[in-house]
Amino acid sequence: MVSRVEHPAASYKKIFESVEELNEPIPAVITGVIPSWLGGSLLRMGPGLFEVGDEHFQHLFDGQALLHKFDLKNGQVTYYRKFIRTDAYVRAMTENRVVITEFGTAAYPDPCKNIFSRFFTYFRGIEVTDNCLVNVYPIGEDFYAVTETNYITKVDPDSLETLKKVDLCKYLSVNGVTAHPHTEQDGTLYNIGNCFGKNMSLAYNIVKIPPVPKDKSDPIEKSQVLVQLPSSERLKPSYVHSFGMTDNYFVFVEQPVKINLLKFLSAWSFRGATYMDCFEPNASMGTWFHLASKEPAGYLSSHKFRTSAFNLFHHINAYEDEGFIVVDLCAWKGHEFVYNYLYLANVKEEWEEVKKAAARAPQPEVRRYVLPLDIHREDQGKNLVSLSYTTATAVLHSDGTIWLEPEVLFSGPRQAFEFPQINYSKCCGKKYSFAYGLGLNHFIPDRIVKLNVQTKETWVWQEEDSYPSEPLFVPSPGATEEDDGVLLSIVVKPGAQRPGSLLVLDARNLTELARAEVNTIIPITLHGTYKP
Repeated sequence: MVSRVEHPAASYKKIFESVEELNEPIPAVITGVIPSWLGGSLLRMGPGLFEVGDEHFQHLFDGQALLHKFDLKNGQVTYYRKFIRTDAYVRAMTENRVVITEFGTAAYPDPCKNIFSRFFTYFRGIEVTDNCLVNVYPIGEDFYAVTETNYITKVDPDSLETLKKVDLCKYLSVNGVTAHPHTEQDGTLYNIGNCFGKNMSLAYNIVKIPPVPKDKSDPIEKSQVLVQLPSSERLKPSYVHSFGMTDNYFVFVEQPVKINLLKFLSAWSFRGATYMDCFEPNASMGTWFHLASKEPAGYLSSHKFRTSAFNLFHHINAYEDEGFIVVDLCAWKGHEFVYNYLYLANVKEEWEEVKKAAARAPQPEVRRYVLPLDIHREDQGKNLVSLSYTTATAVLHSDGTIWLEPEVLFSGPRQAFEFPQINYSKCCGKKYSFAYGLGLNHFIPDRIVKLNVQTKETWVWQEEDSYPSEPLFVPSPGATEEDDGVLLSIVVKPGAQRPGSLLVLDARNLTELARAEVNTIIPITLHGTYKP
């Protein structure tokens, strides 16, 4: 899987540039044959506006939210995109400047105000952003664009119109939730976010949104906190981007990237600080794994799993097997925050500079951890993992903690397997064989990868000067094999006549089945969903 492709022309810079929304869907030119059964919409979220007036957004996760749609219908494909009308976007467009502080970009008072107005604006505090650029997914029968704050935005998946801003704090005790929920077959949705626990300490709440009620009311209004997990540091919760779920358990990884609550609150009382300014590494804590049961919901406080420090953004899958929980994830070694390397000034550098920065950054690995559920004091000092197919270990220490060492499923210098996907409907929480991911070459997305998590075999799709996005798996109708289906990815080839395209790959071997090309650049997208 290791990419030896170089990018000296630095054409990847184009995927980090602003675009305009479209007035109407535009038809695509199709090459190859799209499977006749593949009909629906690929919805994707990402940043689409990287500056407002004379002010530039600083971080990859700051650009204003742009919703993309490739529609597949009757053998034809169209492409459409619209900016989400968030408060952050509307007010920025109205005032022609950054009005609400984003992840790595601070908003400042209006320079047109007099000095007294500006002074009081500084001390009024920062508004929480609703810039929902990270993902789009269904809750019940509706679709929501999301980021990681308490605000989500209801959108129309057909017209791409913005419908309603929703504040989750009205229904749940959370400061925000991840952009990566888990959904069961009946539509029940689970997510996790940090919250204020007992005695003003921080904790993590796993929340549940039920399926659509019989009366067709909004399921968000029936949301509830299922279980609360403690934070290892009272005023410094860990950053959480995703979590794992098996048939019977939730898996939460508490990483050594911390949110300093005192910095966070002070940033809210004095302008000029950003979300990124509130993160700090904990060099001594390592990484903790926490388990909670689903039915009945409860925190397994007696199970204390610890390992060496790593950053975690995306879980791949987790499942139960013979009294163990197997957790596969995309890790970045060490306690330094990977997001420090995702400022736009870094990723838009010339190729040699991009490579130098990536060489300093935490290094990526795909890892498998195995957590034993049955623990006995007399097993102290022994490896508790008895699964024959993994080299991962779990050793019980005298203080009651269990030290985990992973099996490495893939590792390549400055080559990441990220934005992982699986055959979710068939394999989420189940033993599985295949994961699909976006290959990052020194942080630049330049290939699509299939990984056999049992044999470690890899398959790669890659083209010169082409920049794909997270590949979404769509199963073939009636499929019995896990990898019987297609992968959908938006690919940008800046020098091409039609630089934006929807790529359709055979998931079994990553051979190209078709592509639908449009005459427009498409900026980087982060996550999304396929709507049949």
